[in-house]
Amino acid sequence: MSTKTGKPLVPSNIETLKPYVAGKTIAEVADLYKPDKIAKLASNENRLGCSPKVKEAIDEAFKVIQDYPDPVARKLRAAIAERNSVDPENVLLASGSESIISILCKTFFLNRENAITADATFVGFFVQIGVRGVHLKRIPVTTDYKYDIKAIANAIDEQTKMVYIANPNNPTGTYINKDEFEWFMQQVPEDVLVVMDEAYFEYAREVEDYPRALEYDYENIIVLRTFSKAYGLAGFRVGYAIANKELIKNMMKTKLTFEPTALGQAGALAAYGDDEFLAKSVAVVEESKKRLYKFFDDHDVEYVKSISNSVMMVLETEEEAIDFTQKMLEKGVILRRINAFGLPNCIRITVGLSEEMDHFEQSFLEVTKK
Repeated sequence: MSTKTGKPLVPSNIETLKPYVAGKTIAEVADLYKPDKIAKLASNENRLGCSPKVKEAIDEAFKVIQDYPDPVARKLRAAIAERNSVDPENVLLASGSESIISILCKTFFLNRENAITADATFVGFFVQIGVRGVHLKRIPVTTDYKYDIKAIANAIDEQTKMVYIANPNNPTGTYINKDEFEWFMQQVPEDVLVVMDEAYFEYAREVEDYPRALEYDYENIIVLRTFSKAYGLAGFRVGYAIANKELIKNMMKTKLTFEPTALGQAGALAAYGDDEFLAKSVAVVEESKKRLYKFFDDHDVEYVKSISNSVMMVLETEEEAIDFTQKMLEKGVILRRINAFGLPNCIRITVGLSEEMDHFEQSFLEVTKK
């Protein structure tokens, strides 16, 4: 889009940017197909909901909703700091991990620098890097759908400012283990930031060889976590970063002043204190994953084992993935075709409650006629 003078109103990096496209909502599917029931297994939300303690906290916070929220979320920040054995100054709160990724891009990049990640990972990173016009090196995943950390290490050059690793990865559910992480960090120069996006940390933390990035003493690591997944607060948009104080201090300069919202802060603080609900959420996911693995094994379906709350189904072609996703959608089963993540022949399935998995299995059999 240009003016009469020929000067563009919109920069080329925005004109060519492919925006993040979210999965369909329950309301959309109900309006379009009017199925008897709907199982939303597309967006990696907590199908159990959230802690019952959240409502009480929200009701209390609503009493002062006319006031701006605490710009640094002091109570929630302190709780996160205490649990992770860091100082509050090591913690930044914002409106979800994607907001923090935006903050990272605004804070640390100059135009001539580049970033590196996998070609099949969280689309939000692609988008936010593109907004800044930063050159992004997208390294192909391995044949078993993991980050190719050797290739990523080899791709680092003098212009590299940041490496982004989702661990476990979204949408594959795979992860880099302790040995791989420790080797990789030895290869990374001190002036390259390593962003470890641990959005699914609560599902992965008990895996024996899963590397908890906060336990490593590197000044260039920034850890991202969220309340959108295991805590069931996707609608409130609350995420946090933990890093060294100097990095956090500068990120605070570029974040929107009053994020997260007052209700988001109150809900997240209540959810963070409910270990019983969190344990139940993790147990539901583990149970449903085992069930889904068995179902796929019984019906000769290729899939990738996961340490997050979703499982990636692998089909022969993109056309097959489009057809299967659409037919399941018409039956009220919302799945996530992940062509935007760089895997056009794959489908991500959020593992849900037993009745949702019943719906998935029944619809699968009807669609495939197996």
